[in-house]
Amino acid sequence: MEFSYKTKGVCSRAIHIVEENGIVKSVKFDGGCSGNTQGVAALAAGMGIDEVIGRLSGIKCGFKNTSCPDQLAKALEEYKNRKG
Repeated sequence: MEFSYKTKGVCSRAIHIVEENGIVKSVKFDGGCSGNTQGVAALAAGMGIDEVIGRLSGIKCGFKNTSCPDQLAKALEEYKNRKG
């Protein structure tokens, strides 16, 4: 299933995620630091949703209370909650 998440408090504007059977198939960030977001997307691909959340949740960017990786974790948490 494909879903999108509007980010909050970071340079990227949105995250587009494809998930299949609890596995992250692909991630694409709109905006943000290109190298970093591509790297995070490549590392998350093939991982289970819970593992991505566990690894990325709480990461901060500079003085911000969140980061693009943290926003990916939040997107996946929201997706899990909606999916039920």
